[in-house]
Amino acid sequence: MTTDSPLPGRHAITTAGAPAPIGGYSQGVAAGPYLFTSGFGPQDPVTGELGETIDEQTHQVLANLSALLATDGLTLDDVVKATVHLQDVHRDFAGFDQVYRKHFSDPRPARTTVGSELMGILVEIDVVALRRNT
Repeated sequence: MTTDSPLPGRHAITTAGAPAPIGGYSQGVAAGPYLFTSGFGPQDPVTGELGETIDEQTHQVLANLSALLATDGLTLDDVVKATVHLQDVHRDFAGFDQVYRKHFSDPRPARTTVGSELMGILVEIDVVALRRNT
């Protein structure tokens, strides 16, 4: 779903296929040739449930991002930059990275991975994707 904005060339992108925002932000904003997403956590958009492991949570985050990207006709292959927040970088980086690599093809997006306080989840990811049809 697309929501118009008072600023030309900028509009919100939303989907029921990913968790709804819990604050004052958009799931994604299309601006010119790019789609910027908010950080998505690992909540299942239907049940609200969380996986227990970094593998399960990473899969769900990437499914949530994929659902939003698809709303704008994009896939993970259109992602050019990812920012990843891990609750425990030392414990979870290897497991996260193994799952992440399976979802992206070469050339993989540029990526920043940092440790963050995530309030009960293990991973959150936001991306920037190139919109080829603008």
